[in-house]
Amino acid sequence: MAQPRTQRIESQIQRVLAQLIARELKDPRVGNVTITAVSCTADMGSARVFFTPFAATETAAVVGSGLAHAAGFLRGELGRRLGLRHAPRLEFVFDESVAQAARLTSLIDRAVAADAAAAGHTSAAAAAPAPDSDQADADRERD
Repeated sequence: MAQPRTQRIESQIQRVLAQLIARELKDPRVGNVTITAVSCTADMGSARVFFTPFAATETAAVVGSGLAHAAGFLRGELGRRLGLRHAPRLEFVFDESVAQAARLTSLIDRAVAADAAAAGHTSAAAAAPAPDSDQADADRERD
């Protein structure tokens, strides 16, 4: 469990980085990015910044390389704006929790639809969304 000071600094880092990336970062690879979380080490020497591209035309790897390229600028601005004597080294990591949550929601929806269809409730199965192609392929391989 992080100390209260560390938690406070992590939330400030998240807020300031979101502002910097949205307003001052000019790298076209980055685009719209959501900073989902920040995790600092105990000595505040480095910070792992979790991000999710928001309606990006680029892949997560390209956005991550753009953020890594701008890490020096972001670190300097972060130190100035927060008044930190030593700003942490920034490491940008793609946050896969949003994609995993969408996948789990899809699985639950399909399971509910299958249960309803098995119980003879065809109206619930007709209202269920169509499965995505990746999962449909996996279902066919399993059968």
